[in-house]
Amino acid sequence: MSLPGLLLVFAAALTAGAVNSIAGGGTLLTFPALVWLGLPPISANATSTVALWPGSFGSMWAYRRQLTGARRWLLWFTVPSVAGGIAGAQLLLHTSPDRFDAIVPFLVLAATVLFLLQPPLSRRLARRVTEEHAVNPALPTPSPWILAAQLGVAIYGGYFGAGIGILMLATLGAIGLSDIHRMNGIKNWAAMWINATAAITFAFSGIVTWPVAATMAVGGLAGGYGGARLALRVGQKWVRRAVVAIGFLAFAWLMFSR
Repeated sequence: MSLPGLLLVFAAALTAGAVNSIAGGGTLLTFPALVWLGLPPISANATSTVALWPGSFGSMWAYRRQLTGARRWLLWFTVPSVAGGIAGAQLLLHTSPDRFDAIVPFLVLAATVLFLLQPPLSRRLARRVTEEHAVNPALPTPSPWILAAQLGVAIYGGYFGAGIGILMLATLGAIGLSDIHRMNGIKNWAAMWINATAAITFAFSGIVTWPVAATMAVGGLAGGYGGARLALRVGQKWVRRAVVAIGFLAFAWLMFSR
């Protein structure tokens, strides 16, 4: 790939890393850029996943202070994230992307609408929270249906990945979590494991374009950490607006780019 092409994918990865740290959907920047530069769609998808994993780690590390008291959640969320990431990556390697692309826009749209409605839903659910839990920063053990939902998100994340952050934020919001920064921390932890397991699977498949992946990895790491730090400095209202905007833009791109 030429130097201008590498500069383009670096810029796309830098922006995607920042987008992923706030809401997810960074693949919507890197995937079309790679396809536009001539990579086959499946190779572009795998290369993008491998390249953006360092950004997932950078985002998680930037939110580490917001994860205080969430150790039990993180341990429980790791299991379905790893299992789903492997399953989704294998699904991509053995099936055509066209079948899944047909429902992806509607999954992202539904998650965005749910996140948009999250504040009133959280207020209703908050009435069930005990006084002890309100004082204790530790979170309870996730319920089986939450873990099942995370497994589904992880399978999709290993397969394509665009919008997994939005799906996870919507799920966390639906069960009553209201601190967007803590939600982002949990989301970034899970996304790190989903992307890591999928990236390892793709790395051994022989479909990754490594010079491009290495260039994008540097941009993704810088963007992931920088975007997370920026999100922590702005008010939760603006982060929520960014999440919703990215969700609707992702839906529009997925609908009209097919």
